[in-house]
Amino acid sequence: MSPDPKDLSTLFTHVDVSSNPSPMQQTIHTEETNALLKRMIELQERQTLLMEEMLQQQVHTQKQRSAELNAWRKAHPELAEKCRMAAEALSKVHADFLGTLANEVDDSADDMIDSEFMLNEFVDRFGPRIAHLNGVLQMLAQLGAPVQATKTNTQ
Repeated sequence: MSPDPKDLSTLFTHVDVSSNPSPMQQTIHTEETNALLKRMIELQERQTLLMEEMLQQQVHTQKQRSAELNAWRKAHPELAEKCRMAAEALSKVHADFLGTLANEVDDSADDMIDSEFMLNEFVDRFGPRIAHLNGVLQMLAQLGAPVQATKTNTQ
C-alpha cells in the first residue's frame, strides 16, 4: 500500500527551506541570542565574584595559619629548632624508604600487573607507611621552618 501523494504534501507544507529567513525570524533570533548572551555575561560576572570571594577566604585562612605557626615558633624556638633537625634527618630516611619502594616496584612490576593479590600486598606494605611518613615529615618541616617576617597592611 503506497502513501497518497496528497498526504505527503501536507506533511511538508510548513517546512521553510529558504536560505534567507524572514525579517521577523531574524529579529526573533537576534533578540533570543542577545538575551542569552546577556544572561551568560551575568552568570560569568557572578562566577567571577564567587571565585574572588573564595580566593579571599583562602588567602585569609593561609595568613591566619602562617601567623599562628610564626607565633608558635617564636614561643618555642628551641622546639622549632629540634623540629627542623628532625625534619632533615627524617628526610634522609624518607629518601631511603622511597628507594626501597622504587626497587620493590622495579622487581615485581610484572607480578603486580598479573596479580591483584601482589598489588594489594604491595599497597598494604608500603602505602600506610609512606602516607604517615609524609605527614610527619610535612609537620616537622612546617614547625621547623624559620620564622617569617609578617607584613603589616596599612589601609
